[in-house]
Amino acid sequence: MARCLNENEAVEIFAACSAFGVTLGLVVTRPRLTRGFRVSPWQAAVFGVIVMTGVGLVTLPDIHATLAEVWRSFVALAAIMIMTQVAHTVGVLELWAARVESRAATTGALFALVFGLGVVTASTLNNDAAILLLTPLVITLARRRFPGRPALALPLAFAVFMAAGVAPLVVSNPMNMIVAEYAGIGFNEYALRMLPIAIAGWLVAYYVLRHLFRKELEARSPKPEARSLTVPKANRAQKAVIALLVAVLGSYSIVGYAGGPVWVVAVFGAVVAISIAARETRVHPLRTVRDGVSWRTLGFLLAVLVLATGMLNAGFVEYLTGHYESIGSFGVGATSAAGSAVFNNHPMAYMNMLALEAHGDTDVLAALIGGDLGPRLLPMGSLAGLLWIDMLARAGIEVPVRTFFRIGLWVTVPALLVSLGILSLY
Repeated sequence: MARCLNENEAVEIFAACSAFGVTLGLVVTRPRLTRGFRVSPWQAAVFGVIVMTGVGLVTLPDIHATLAEVWRSFVALAAIMIMTQVAHTVGVLELWAARVESRAATTGALFALVFGLGVVTASTLNNDAAILLLTPLVITLARRRFPGRPALALPLAFAVFMAAGVAPLVVSNPMNMIVAEYAGIGFNEYALRMLPIAIAGWLVAYYVLRHLFRKELEARSPKPEARSLTVPKANRAQKAVIALLVAVLGSYSIVGYAGGPVWVVAVFGAVVAISIAARETRVHPLRTVRDGVSWRTLGFLLAVLVLATGMLNAGFVEYLTGHYESIGSFGVGATSAAGSAVFNNHPMAYMNMLALEAHGDTDVLAALIGGDLGPRLLPMGSLAGLLWIDMLARAGIEVPVRTFFRIGLWVTVPALLVSLGILSLY
C-alpha cells in the first residue's frame, strides 16, 4: 500500500510538482516574451531544471548521473535522426507518399494507405519522425489529390498521429529504448512481446478513426483530379537507403540475440547513411549531422529526465512505487497513460522506470504501453503532439484541445484495454 506522506515530504512534492507544472505550462503555451523571442519547449524544460536546482531538488551530480544513465540511448536516437534525415534528403519518404497517392482512387483508400505509411515509418524510424515528417506530406497530398475536399486533411493528419501507437520495436520510441535498456529487456524479447500488441493497437486505432471520420471520408464530392499519375521508380540513392534501413532493422535483432549493444548498430547505420548522402547528393557529412540531429529535442529530453530526477528527490517516485505495489499491470498501464497525458510521456516514463525497478517485465511493458498511448489524450503529452498541433496551425488547420481530447479518448481507451489485455496473456 502507498504510505502517507509527512509534512516535509508533502511540501517537497508540492514544490516539485509546481515547478514541473510551470514548465509544462511554458511548453504548452510557448509565450512570446519579446517581439522576436518566443519560449521554445527545450528552453522551458531547461528553465524547470534551473528552478528545481535553485530550490535544491536537483544537483549537478544528479544531472551527471542522469546523463551517464541515458547516453547510450541518446547516441542511438541521434543516429536514428541522421538516418531519418538522409532518408528525407534522398526522397525516400516522398517516394513512399507518391506510391500512396498513385494507389488512392478513393478517400477511403487514401486514409488506409496513409495510416499504413504512418505505421511503417514509425516502426522503421521512430514515432516522432513519422509524425513530424509525414504530417506536412499527407496534408499536401490530400489537397493535391482531392482539391474539392479540404476537410479531408484533418482525418489524414490524425491517421499519421494515431498510427504511431505502441512501439513494436524498442527503437521505435526514444523513451522505450531508455527504459528497456535500464530494465534489461533485450531487443528480441521486447519485439516478441510488443509486436502482437502493436498490431492489435493499430487495428483498433484504424477502425475507430475510420468510424469517427466516416462523414469526411464517405461524403460525395468531386472526383480526384483527372491527371496521369506516374509511379516513380526508386533511384540509386533511394534504393541504397531503403536497403540500409532493412539491414539495420535485421541487424538489431541479430545483435540483440547475441547480447550486443543495439546502439552500436544504429551508429553504424548512421555512418553508412552519411556516406550515401555524401556520395549520391554531395551533401557534406558535417551538414548531414548538423541538419539531422535535433539538438533541441535531445536537450528537451535530457532536461525533462532531470526534472523527473527532481521528482524522485522530492519523494514522488517513492509515492508512485507504493501506488504500483498492488494495482497490477492494468493499473500500472492506466496510471502511466494518465500521467503521460498530463505530465508528458518522457518524464513519466523515467519516473516509471525508477518506480518499477523491483517489478517484473510485464509491469514495465505495461507502463511503456501506457506511455505510448497516453499522449493521444492531450497535446502536452508529447513533444511530437505539440509540434503536430503547431504544424497543422501553420497549414491553416485548427485542432482545439477539446477535439484532440475527444478523438484521443475514443481511440486510446479501447486500444489501451486491448493492449494491456493481450500483455496479460503471456
